[in-house]
Amino acid sequence: MKFCKLLFILIIFVLSGNNADAQISPGELSTAHADLEGVSNCTQCHAVGNRVTREKCLDCHKEIKANIDAKKGYHASAEVNGKNCATCHNEHHGRTFKIIRFDKKNFRHSKTGFVLKGEHAKQECTACHNPKRIKDPKLKKKKTTWLGLNQDCLSCHDDYHQGKLSSKCTECHGFNSFKNAERFDHSKTKFPLLGKHLKVECIECHKTEIVNGKTVQRFTGLKFANCTACHEDVHKNKFGQDCKKCHTEESFFFNKSMKAFNHDKTDFKLVGKHQLVDCKECHKTSLTAPLKSDHCSDCHKDYHKGEFTKKSGKTPDCNECHTNEGFTPSTYTIEKHNISKFKLEGAHLATSCTACHKKDAKDWTFKKMGKKCVDCHKNEHKGFIPEKFYPEENCEACHNVKDWHKVTFDHNKTDFKLEGQHAKTECAECHYGKNDAGVRTQQFEGLSHECSACHKDSHAGQFEVKGKTDCTRCHGYEKWEDSKYDHNTSRFKIDGKHVGVKCEECHKPVMNTKGKYIEYKFDDISCARCHK
Repeated sequence: MKFCKLLFILIIFVLSGNNADAQISPGELSTAHADLEGVSNCTQCHAVGNRVTREKCLDCHKEIKANIDAKKGYHASAEVNGKNCATCHNEHHGRTFKIIRFDKKNFRHSKTGFVLKGEHAKQECTACHNPKRIKDPKLKKKKTTWLGLNQDCLSCHDDYHQGKLSSKCTECHGFNSFKNAERFDHSKTKFPLLGKHLKVECIECHKTEIVNGKTVQRFTGLKFANCTACHEDVHKNKFGQDCKKCHTEESFFFNKSMKAFNHDKTDFKLVGKHQLVDCKECHKTSLTAPLKSDHCSDCHKDYHKGEFTKKSGKTPDCNECHTNEGFTPSTYTIEKHNISKFKLEGAHLATSCTACHKKDAKDWTFKKMGKKCVDCHKNEHKGFIPEKFYPEENCEACHNVKDWHKVTFDHNKTDFKLEGQHAKTECAECHYGKNDAGVRTQQFEGLSHECSACHKDSHAGQFEVKGKTDCTRCHGYEKWEDSKYDHNTSRFKIDGKHVGVKCEECHKPVMNTKGKYIEYKFDDISCARCHK
């Protein structure tokens, strides 16, 4: 009898042809993996008797493995490296399934090892990630790929200098504007800029020329051994070619006789920037008339408009915070700041002075700035979180100055205690979302405690009672797959030969108007339903 049953099953399996594959495969592969369809190809991705392994994936995707081995790119970042590929790139969901789901808008490019700054941060992804910038011929053929780029400027940008300067563009240029060589330091060249040369436009000395059919500025090979290389000799060589015998970079009209004057013999020594000031800037009427110079404000306007004037009416001298080397940077240290009414801690230590003291980009403000977070920062939770959880808008009830995103809120103070996986979930997963217009929204009050408010009912309402499904009857908070359901509390108690039978032998997937789900509740529980 048993032999007949086995023979019958074998005949059905053979006659079913291609349908046998369908009983084994959980679903069609995506278009990208369509060539791996079929039972004979399973072990190309799956280890025998196991799930898809990371190693199997990387055996095919060698370009990604190469980046991981070289510790380069997004897949080598701490967020991804070591994870099983199937965690993000799942399969068997059909031909049109997008195996790569990439949120361009919220992707943090810094995790690839290349931080987008300045103009780079404003570009569309395809401005850089397109086949014309990829050198690897295999990657170049792919319709869509985020691989194959390198971080050399000239791999994307034309060499404006036509090979006459270093290929490391960042030695001179930043990411905001190529025209502004903000990182170039002329003092490190053979011709440091002094005096009036500091105010000369670059193009005045560095003229344009044609190189390889393109107009570029000339930065090398310039003659500067003598002033006459750039300047006309108004004396027609009557006094020789050494202009520095009589003149300086500060002023052509400031001759050596005046420069030789030792100002230190007066009550006011020329230090720092004062050494570059033309005599006539201070001595407007006479070089010998005495000038009042006890206080900076004797010559300079009070930039702070009396904000530091004390109750006695006395204004501190500028040299308490500034030096003669330049008005900026200030010598007002963090140590000095920390004895004020607002101590700098955490992220505030890395905040520029202008972020707080020059918000309107016009005038500096130092007094009456407030000490509470909301005096400077917008309270984005106002109207969303009850005040009892952060009295008087005290942000530090949940946040700290070291890491704003690290929240220390005790959720047990609410009506919903966080247990198991809920305790590991980021706050934003439950409390932030997007409305129909795609605008990011937040919600803290009025959230439902029902599982179905956040989670999809994979049982298609089979266990619904009075319109609600209590998932905790069978599942805990740690691992969804570990069910605490006791079959002997149901209409069908497990005994006899039924003991040890796998759940999926009886509870199989069904497809109907509710969708595809595992059928657990049966109207008919007679033997004949399962046994023929």
